[in-house]
Amino acid sequence: MDLIPKHVIVSASDAKSIAKKFNTTLDKFPKILESDPQSKKIGAKAGDLIKIYRADPTGKYVYYRFVVKG
Repeated sequence: MDLIPKHVIVSASDAKSIAKKFNTTLDKFPKILESDPQSKKIGAKAGDLIKIYRADPTGKYVYYRFVVKG
């Protein structure tokens, strides 16, 4: 079992669609630092949106994080 959930960079066009779906702007999503080990591992840069796949006994979930400098 992998303890770290899968992180994937969302394409710019998909990121805009996701922000529109949630009726918000990308900078309003929860933040993750560019220096975070998972951000570094996938090559995320400030301004990217990351899709995180999580699972627990109650189901599978998708979370989003907006990458910021740091």
